[in-house]
Amino acid sequence: MTQTRTRLLSVLVVVVVLAIIGVTAAGMVPGLLSDGPAPDNESDAESTSDDTASDAPPEDRPDDPSTTETIGYVDGYWYDDDLAVDDQDDAVVDEADLESVIYRSMARVEVIRELPFEDEVPVDVISREEFHEDSDDLFVDVTADERLQENANYETLFMVERDEDAVDAIEAMYGGTVGGYYDPATDEVVIVSDNPETPELDEVILGHELLHALQDQHFDLSTFDRETIDQDNAKNGLIEGDAVWVETEYEQRCGDEWACLPPTGDAAEPPEPNWGVYLTVFQPYEDGPDYLESLLDQGGWDAVNDAYDDPPASSSEVIRPGDERAPADIAVEDRSSDDWQQLEVNGGVANETVGEAGMVAMFGAGALETGEPTVIDQSALVGFDPSLEYDHAVTDGWAGDELVTYVSDDGLAAEDPLDAVSHTGSVWETRWTSSEDAEQFYEGYLYLLEGYGAEPVEDRQDTYEIEGDAYPGAYYLEHSDDGDGETVTIVRAPSVDALEDIDEGAAPASEDALTAGLLSPVEPASLTLAAVSSHTGDAGGLHP
Repeated sequence: MTQTRTRLLSVLVVVVVLAIIGVTAAGMVPGLLSDGPAPDNESDAESTSDDTASDAPPEDRPDDPSTTETIGYVDGYWYDDDLAVDDQDDAVVDEADLESVIYRSMARVEVIRELPFEDEVPVDVISREEFHEDSDDLFVDVTADERLQENANYETLFMVERDEDAVDAIEAMYGGTVGGYYDPATDEVVIVSDNPETPELDEVILGHELLHALQDQHFDLSTFDRETIDQDNAKNGLIEGDAVWVETEYEQRCGDEWACLPPTGDAAEPPEPNWGVYLTVFQPYEDGPDYLESLLDQGGWDAVNDAYDDPPASSSEVIRPGDERAPADIAVEDRSSDDWQQLEVNGGVANETVGEAGMVAMFGAGALETGEPTVIDQSALVGFDPSLEYDHAVTDGWAGDELVTYVSDDGLAAEDPLDAVSHTGSVWETRWTSSEDAEQFYEGYLYLLEGYGAEPVEDRQDTYEIEGDAYPGAYYLEHSDDGDGETVTIVRAPSVDALEDIDEGAAPASEDALTAGLLSPVEPASLTLAAVSSHTGDAGGLHP
């Protein structure tokens, strides 16, 4: 969904903070979301170090400063100018004062980022009610085929159940958590306020979104390949990591040396999101600042600027800075029968690369929702900061993956998206760096299958069937060494018989016992989680 992800480019999901405190015995996490600044992380504490953060421009300022050449000065305003609004008790800014606040904030972003703006940036402040009314297609604008692919993908990932719509889940998440966004198509920044009567301008969020405008002016954000989940997370590791780092520094300076405009109204409590979708999208905001810090340590802002010419190739490279992990070249071979075909989207095969971050979301989403199975338990997923940990043994051996959606003629003819998805299947080929890594992923997926009620099919090899309402269908798992590396292939279909129609050779008949049975009976996440928990926090630069 290239078009959709371009629109998602600079959404400020990070305005929600994971306040995971006071977890109940049942595993519920009350108050997980609240509007506010970006989550604290290790890079926050380091962001004011002398070798990374910019000092204020010298006192001997030029007599004839230039907006495009003088850092800390924009259209008549310096970064430390006093404004009339500084004496207000709230952050409501009328039209007469908005321009001065914007220009001063642009100058402040320049001081932190050591990069001048090349053009003006239009800014609008709207209420959340206006946002809901006017932005139906802003973040998720899909065709019927794209919607079918998303529903099929998220069902394979155990994130969106059969009777729910994946695109609706994505829209709901953004509708409740967006504090602001930058639209590359219009070069406009929009700040979303929770005060419906008199919308307030949160200056820290404004700084984050202005940084996106600055990035776009210098590095043309529209040129980045963002056609898959993993590509999106990888590029956002740099783009959002840069913005969150600057936002955190901006917020600290507001407390120490700058007069700023924080909103005074009570933030509206957003609805609980789909945690699988949320964890997938949130990863660049969580790990991106550490990735940026690693670049700053290498060569300051010049190294960061250079990274826009050579951005991360995978979410793995953002999760563990310095770990070069370009995805393996995987092309799922079409071995379907005449009754099935690979779904086509925008003239090409509907394929997806989930990546390491998306797999962590799949294995960890249940930790944040009562009654759902989880391979990664809450103590391993959520740090004390609070922060989210994306480095886990069950996924850290990822070397590449391709998830291809298949559809029958009945699926193509169905008008209801939720009816159509019941006539879809998928082939998900995943590549791993070692046999042990592949086996851990294999067992992790089996554990989720068991949690959702799967039963082994006695006369088929490594084949399982779910009859429940959430994720009904048949699943075939194969762990093999194909000569290019360790591979785990997962085939999903509406029925056992359809498995071999989607992928010839899947679910072969067998009179012997299953090569790998379900992990039942086990305690929750026992085998896999033991390895996950022992590994958490081992990687340098990540949270303990």
